[in-house]
Amino acid sequence: MFDLAFSEIAIIAIVAVVVIGPKELPRALATAGKWMGKARGVMNNFRTGLDAMVREAELQEMEKKWAAENDRIMREHPAGSDEEPKMEALDAPDHGDSAVVETAPPEDEPAASNSGDPNSDDAAKS
Repeated sequence: MFDLAFSEIAIIAIVAVVVIGPKELPRALATAGKWMGKARGVMNNFRTGLDAMVREAELQEMEKKWAAENDRIMREHPAGSDEEPKMEALDAPDHGDSAVVETAPPEDEPAASNSGDPNSDDAAKS
């Protein structure tokens, strides 16, 4: 985040030991850690609020588009008209003098020969 190299961190640590002293250094680091945690929390809250505002703005824009589209559809198809949409008939094909031809039902055909079955009647006849 701060883009500090190892040498820079080492210099900061040496200065902290000299200025604060080795006795108070753990408490100072704990305090600095708490402040960093609070700063991160504030940044997360800010980011969350900003994301929520962006999402809300996008939703409002979508609602405007939907309302405009709904108005357009309602103008094209008013609710007061009880007319059903009329369907035009297609040209019916001209069948001319087509007569219905009835076919005779199929006659009962004899059963197929079972030449492979020695017990069948066809095998006994031959």
